[in-house]
Amino acid sequence: MLKNNYKKIIIYLFLVITIFSLDRISKLYIINLAEVNDLVNIYLTSFLNLYLIWNNGVAFGLLSLDQTLLYNIVTLIIAFINILILIMIFKYKDYRSFFLIMILGGSLGNLFDRIYYMAVPDFISLHHGDFNWFVFNVADIFITIGVICLILNELFVNKEIRE
Repeated sequence: MLKNNYKKIIIYLFLVITIFSLDRISKLYIINLAEVNDLVNIYLTSFLNLYLIWNNGVAFGLLSLDQTLLYNIVTLIIAFINILILIMIFKYKDYRSFFLIMILGGSLGNLFDRIYYMAVPDFISLHHGDFNWFVFNVADIFITIGVICLILNELFVNKEIRE
């Protein structure tokens, strides 16, 4: 039984590190482009650009804060939530752990940036005509997919179990 737990821990750790690394590599690439070119504004398609902004708020730039104390409090709350997610990963014995791993990997990527840069580099810009979505990053993609999967699971799979 202990051997199975080690296997599970290794797999979970590998997945979290992979998500974190994908996020870090993409951010470092964009940051290096910005250092070389003084600006990142790359037109890829009619609906997708790479445009670097520094987000000192939470998801998608919400609650952007200039005050250091509030910023630090939000950062501590995010760190605490990551600990809760880690506990939940080992509490669940099914596929929901993988959704939580996606959230944790992305969240750790953004938490690292909040601590290291005091802001999170966001650079993926989706738009259509005059409509512009929030600028986001690879970590946000994993967090969003994980949350959507958990919500869909709760709405459809757990609903069947309760009925």
